[in-house]
Amino acid sequence: MPYERNDELPESVRGNLPQGAQTIYREAFNSAWKQYADPDKRRDDASREETAHRVAWAAVKRAYEKQGNRWVKKD
Repeated sequence: MPYERNDELPESVRGNLPQGAQTIYREAFNSAWKQYADPDKRRDDASREETAHRVAWAAVKRAYEKQGNRWVKKD
């Protein structure tokens, strides 16, 4: 289920994040998708997809922060 392009991301991502953050999300998701293929590497019996989404959001939050209703790049 890796994403090739930002326009393939879930609406919850595309509708909230600017393009730069979407790219970070997509790349982190794809990397985590590969890294956590083995269920023994995941926490809390989470699915592979759920784990990849968690990793992707964490990657976005390292570079962007929410100000009001918008995500903006951290200084």
